[in-house]
Amino acid sequence: MEPRTIIEPFRIHAVEPIRMSTRDERLAAIRSAGWNLFGLHADDVLIDLLTDSGTGAMSRDQWAAIQHGDESYAGSPSWYVFLEAVQELFPFRHVIPTHQGRAAERILFSALGGPGHVVPNNTHFDTTRANVEATGALAVDCVIAEGRIPALRHPFKGDMDLDLLDRTIREAGPGNVPVVFVTVTNNSGGGQPVAMANLRGVRRVCDRHGIPLFLDACRFAENAWFIHEREEGYASTPIAEIVREMASLADGMTMSAKKDGLANIGGWLAMNDDGLAARCRNLLILTEGFPTYGGLAGRDLEAIAQGLREVVHEDYLRYRIRSTAYLGDALDDAGIPVVLPIGGHAVYIDARALLPHIPPTAYPGQALAVALYLEGGIRGCEIGTVMFGAHPDGTETAAPMDLVRLAIPRRTYTQSHIDYVIEVVRHVAELAPDLRGYRIVDAPTQLRHFTARFAPLD
Repeated sequence: MEPRTIIEPFRIHAVEPIRMSTRDERLAAIRSAGWNLFGLHADDVLIDLLTDSGTGAMSRDQWAAIQHGDESYAGSPSWYVFLEAVQELFPFRHVIPTHQGRAAERILFSALGGPGHVVPNNTHFDTTRANVEATGALAVDCVIAEGRIPALRHPFKGDMDLDLLDRTIREAGPGNVPVVFVTVTNNSGGGQPVAMANLRGVRRVCDRHGIPLFLDACRFAENAWFIHEREEGYASTPIAEIVREMASLADGMTMSAKKDGLANIGGWLAMNDDGLAARCRNLLILTEGFPTYGGLAGRDLEAIAQGLREVVHEDYLRYRIRSTAYLGDALDDAGIPVVLPIGGHAVYIDARALLPHIPPTAYPGQALAVALYLEGGIRGCEIGTVMFGAHPDGTETAAPMDLVRLAIPRRTYTQSHIDYVIEVVRHVAELAPDLRGYRIVDAPTQLRHFTARFAPLD
């Protein structure tokens, strides 16, 4: 028999308590945090869907691997375990460990960026865009048109628009485009995957202009699963082989191991270019650490290595993708506008569609995220005009979409937790006409969504 219920491919070995709270307690907490969910004390959150980055549960074998951690400053045995696990999936010549993905981005764009340079991507995520723009370079999104329409179903809405990419390169001048990026899966676009055929097309465009191609590969295993399930010719291909084929089309990558490394910290930068690798290692030593630990403890390297072995297991990925879809399908069935099809690591509610009376510059995503917390203690994340509306010159425009991301930590919550989330979202949707927007009262010039303080509009 083919079971209809996809069960967790694990048993629970340890638990941590959730502190229950009342709406009045949550109102006091969010007001004290300046109406910014990043400012909350985590103990005041019932179900934390702020991010899937570093928030998952590690396996028994990862905890066991931690005991093998060797803390030698240079040439630790744990470094070689880590290196072998990375190159098994991503056989680039140079692997440079970092404490997390944004450190890899900072190092790479410090080496490649600068005023006058343009970096295309299907869609830059927040830290990627910020690290590009911090060097004076311009970050340009080239996702396909379908990727900007939340309700439209398309199997690979994360794909790069190849004509737009080619035009962007020609207009900037190939000499001013130091690298092309593809984010797999496309986080800012609803966790949508990129097809292998599209990656080949991006490779052809890059080769035509003599530009290297890098992957932002934080959720590489989830992207590989979607290729396995949706792209012709891959149904019988093992996930690890799909990952290696994705890697073979690129010249390098940045990685946050806090996502599909199944670890709580860590990342890396990898590439084939010897000269670029030397420059990046020098930058690493300045701020992160020696090239065989890169800001990580030996035990972290061991945990990541084991996580990379586990993340390509089909049983895990089937459960991971299906459990995310369980939430997304339930909200879609309830008439709540979500990004379709459901992505791999998160469900994205279309706040602009749910709250049409709130203009983008009054931040409908923030309004919805705050309401979810107030009514049910659920912490999500605005992916919209707060995150992407501000420009380096100080101006603000509406982001292409105003979404609220409910990111599912890996191997952390049970079906009953998700059923509770469904109940809360449905309740908030009933309150939608009464919700009001927000204004920013204080914010930094970059990555404002992390620390901005808001006030509700009357």
